[in-house]
Amino acid sequence: MGQGLSCRASDEHGLFIAVQFGDMEAVEALLERDPALLQHTTVYDRHSALHIAAANGQIEILSMLLERSVNPDVLNRHKQTPLMLAAMHGKISCLQKLLEAGANILMFDSLHGRTCLHYAAYYGHSNCLQAILSAAHSSPVAASWGFARFVNVRDGKGATPLHLAARQRRPECVHILLDNGALVCASTGGYGFPGSTPLHLAARGGSLDCIRELLAWGADRLQRDSSGRIPYMVALKHKNGACAALLNPSSVEPIVWPSPLKFISELNQEAKALLEHALMEANREREKNILKGTAYSLASPSHSDAGVDDNVSEGSESELCCICFEQACTIEVQDCGHQMCAQCTLALCCHKKPNPTTACLTPPVCPFCRSTIARLVVAKIKSEDDADQDVGDVSSSKLRKIRRSRNFSNEGSSSFKSLSAVGSFGKIGGRGSGRIAAESEWVDKP
Repeated sequence: MGQGLSCRASDEHGLFIAVQFGDMEAVEALLERDPALLQHTTVYDRHSALHIAAANGQIEILSMLLERSVNPDVLNRHKQTPLMLAAMHGKISCLQKLLEAGANILMFDSLHGRTCLHYAAYYGHSNCLQAILSAAHSSPVAASWGFARFVNVRDGKGATPLHLAARQRRPECVHILLDNGALVCASTGGYGFPGSTPLHLAARGGSLDCIRELLAWGADRLQRDSSGRIPYMVALKHKNGACAALLNPSSVEPIVWPSPLKFISELNQEAKALLEHALMEANREREKNILKGTAYSLASPSHSDAGVDDNVSEGSESELCCICFEQACTIEVQDCGHQMCAQCTLALCCHKKPNPTTACLTPPVCPFCRSTIARLVVAKIKSEDDADQDVGDVSSSKLRKIRRSRNFSNEGSSSFKSLSAVGSFGKIGGRGSGRIAAESEWVDKP
């Protein structure tokens, strides 16, 4: 009898080792000999074979286990599901397979009260985060909860996925969450310092990229935590000087993405990418002025506009924006068909900071014909051979060549002043080529 128990324990251990290293033949042989091994778990963590396959990215073994009717939501010692472990370790193929098998995206662990969305955000796996959010649109669980509620689900200490992504310096995850409706000014419960917003946590972690994203989506620099501190004070306390400079309430307000506007929320990906890039570049220009002369000055642009050709033979006059006369027309207003550059489009939409409490926002009108803007799309321009081509495919070097050589003042041209209350969209420099300041390393257990 003792020998039988020893053999079973040996088979059990062999199964877990085979799953971990992806030895499909050994797994199949062991299960053929003893199908009951599927119900066994590791001694301490209570990991099942499915947990081990998900954590190690063994997609073939995971698929085989699911085909054998293994419960996709089996729990380990801390009530973590295989889906949580796949999100934690960034195993996107296993995560997608588990989602296809009907894994529950709204299960909470007993360790921190977190979901798979929290884990993807905390560990910075943006592809896993996007896959979970995409699944949430069609998931019965998320449908019963509501998608917006799911995106802002809180863990046991009151932290949303956005709080965790900001604290862990995960700008890509911050952007994805904000783009999917995460509340930019939500306060935590007991996570971090009570009452902290994502901006407080980004200031503490010292992530300039996260701070840029949060400010561009309307984060309030004056919101206080439960001890009365604004994010600026948190950045100073943790010696994050560049972050403090951007968060200083006396510095100029950043340009904010006009998310409440209906035609902005319905942008296609190409038009949205153009406008978001223009917004971030305009805010970087603002950062240069804030950080100029300090130890945190932005690095030189990766490209230079010096020597830009004065003539615009490569692009006709009609290709230039008729508002600023500097940038190529990249955005088209529908239904009227008038075109302008992305920078001027943003100035038109962002001349007032969006107020989330406003019940109804009046959409802006086309500056040429005064008709209400119904939709924005990527503009089409004519190349030299008069063939239509998408502006998104035009190289950045060509776009720079068709700019006029003259610079506008910080206030912009006279025809542009009425649109530029948020600041100048004059000649916008390129993205800095290096980090602004070294980010101090710190450890924060999940």
